[in-house]
Amino acid sequence: MFTHLLVSALLACLALQASALATISVKGSKFFAGGNQFFLKGVAYQGTPDDPLVDTNQCRLDAHAMQSIGTNSIRVYHVDPAAHHDGCMAVFRNAGIYVWVDVDTFTSYIVQTDPAWTKEQFEAYAKVVDAFHHYDNLGGFWIGNEVINSLGGSPSAPYIKAAVADMKSYINAKSYRKVPIGYSAADIAELRPMLQDYLACGEADEAIDFFGLNSYEWCGDATYQTSGYSALQNMALGYNLPIFFSETGCNVGGERTFNDQKAIFGPEMIHTWSGSILYEWVEETNAYGLVTYPNGQIYSGAPIPIQPDFDNLSNVWKGTSPTGVSEGRYTAKYSAPACPAATGGWSVDGDVPLPRLDSSIIKAIAAGKEAPASPNSTSKPSASLDSPTDQASSTTAKNRKPTTTASSPASTSKSAANAVTPPPFIAYVDNLGGHGGEIGFLVLSTIFVLGAGAFL
Repeated sequence: MFTHLLVSALLACLALQASALATISVKGSKFFAGGNQFFLKGVAYQGTPDDPLVDTNQCRLDAHAMQSIGTNSIRVYHVDPAAHHDGCMAVFRNAGIYVWVDVDTFTSYIVQTDPAWTKEQFEAYAKVVDAFHHYDNLGGFWIGNEVINSLGGSPSAPYIKAAVADMKSYINAKSYRKVPIGYSAADIAELRPMLQDYLACGEADEAIDFFGLNSYEWCGDATYQTSGYSALQNMALGYNLPIFFSETGCNVGGERTFNDQKAIFGPEMIHTWSGSILYEWVEETNAYGLVTYPNGQIYSGAPIPIQPDFDNLSNVWKGTSPTGVSEGRYTAKYSAPACPAATGGWSVDGDVPLPRLDSSIIKAIAAGKEAPASPNSTSKPSASLDSPTDQASSTTAKNRKPTTTASSPASTSKSAANAVTPPPFIAYVDNLGGHGGEIGFLVLSTIFVLGAGAFL
């Protein structure tokens, strides 16, 4: 009997290893996985206020449809760290799909008009890190989404960077895998180069690991030149970190052809950009979705492709197969940029001191102890839900008003998308205050549980 159990356990472990994905790492301005350069072909995956990574059966249905069009990444804007994610993460892993998770919650985001970085925020972010760090198909963490969404928002930039630095310290203190941490920026032309450089400047342990841009500039029959993508390419030249489109897919100006993907994965941009995340998987009132569901219920049953969008994206992605460079043959070319001086709408002058938490707080929380008080650990009230900078919306940077949609794009620079910015959503996540207690398992039982995940 014992021999039978042991053999079963070993087979389960082998199955798990066979289904494992190579973890994503950053070297210079590239992503790598398993020694090969990695390019994102992703979709935004958050159609309701609820955590989309808790229903294994639904994840399996969605992953199958995503896999059919060549998806290798999904972005999830808000999760419940107290929920169980093993099933969905295994499903997406087995489909070859990486998950990119935002760590802020609906009560812990950094508010542009009243920025703060507090112990309470840190603890909320840490819970998400604790819940996801161990998955090999975790692509990276987002420290924030469009926190800065107007010309006057640059004073909040040091708080974003402080959050990055403290979360890196926490990951080191916990001896976790060095999961890349990035930021997703609103497309504000006047601030774009300064923010991009500011978040990457200075010491590596205080800088982001990748930069995402939410841009809806390529609409309808636009071209590489008329869309403004040529200007975005010039802006990204020489950047020392991976840069990619963390939201894109304008739906203004006729049928969505996704021709921007041909440029992103073509000779114009492939040597600089690391891919894109299309907005979005689920159809909402803003009409950006790729699929609907039976009876109009979001995340309920087999996804139904919306045509011609679904096939258009599938055909474009299948026609673009970037190979890039192998990690062994790649040498990082670019150094970190200088911290930008205050100019125009950018008010942060150089490498200013960051409002980081005291290291004793980070060490105490990492050790599971009561954290001491700190001048930077006093909570500030959040902005009201109808504030122009409310970040309870998962994906929008402007016109934030309570509605029922789950996520919405916005571009605060030029583009036809400006004229019809879809409404955001207001969502709520329960149980943000605590993480599920750890339950001890016998070693053999743990092997069986993990091994079973390989077959999901």
